[in-house]
Amino acid sequence: MTKNFSKSEFESKCGCDMPQEVYYNIVKVANQLQYLRGQIGKPIKVNSAYRSPEHNEKVGGVKTSQHLLGKAADIAVKGMSTEILYQHIEDAISNGEMLQGGLGLYDTFVHYDIRGTKARWDYRKNK
Repeated sequence: MTKNFSKSEFESKCGCDMPQEVYYNIVKVANQLQYLRGQIGKPIKVNSAYRSPEHNEKVGGVKTSQHLLGKAADIAVKGMSTEILYQHIEDAISNGEMLQGGLGLYDTFVHYDIRGTKARWDYRKNK
């Protein structure tokens, strides 16, 4: 898909097929993450991206999750705090280098999506 990301990193954990329209969105997300990787110079681990409706329900995802559309990825970078990763993405969005969307801060990962409108949240338990 990109220099550093493969399709398998973005597939649903259920092993089910990814619809074509979802694949199109995943490519957009992968391109955004490829830009980010180039900026931070470290590998990005994709914890979750596309989720089938069944898998989304299993993990307790909301019914309107951007993961269902292939427009989201939960990511982490080894040796980098989620706060710093979040700020890298926020800065890139503000500078027009990454697409506007949802940005969520968690204890062990950052959620990024390309919904097209700004949404921000902080669900860290250890603030």
